[in-house]
Amino acid sequence: MAATFKLEIVTPEAVTYSEDVEMVTLSAIEGEMGIYPMHVPLMTQLVSGEVVVRKGGQDIFIAVGEGFIQITGDRVAILTDMALPSTHIDEAQAEQARKRAEQRLQEKLSDEELASVSASLAHSLAQLKVKRRSRSGP
Repeated sequence: MAATFKLEIVTPEAVTYSEDVEMVTLSAIEGEMGIYPMHVPLMTQLVSGEVVVRKGGQDIFIAVGEGFIQITGDRVAILTDMALPSTHIDEAQAEQARKRAEQRLQEKLSDEELASVSASLAHSLAQLKVKRRSRSGP
């Protein structure tokens, strides 16, 4: 049996994932990271995109928003504003959200509106990437 660590993904609404896993790949502010058991302790910022979870030799794809990552030797905690496994993503809805956000970016927006629309665009792009990748494999 492969070495594992506890992965917890938490959104404001709920704990969306809490399992022992073999590896996690994610995008942090410094770039893409691969996390294995006994990783050096670290706190960093999560970037909207994809989290790939290796469990039981299988990859699980999860779309995430921005947030924070805490890594200890036996635990990874991800605090994020969105976490959706590929099985919970409606590709048509995500595509419509992407188009709406891109159209809104063409308008004159306040700083607050721009931040909100940019976050919506990042969320929809993350969902589309995860959904399409989960169909085609790694």
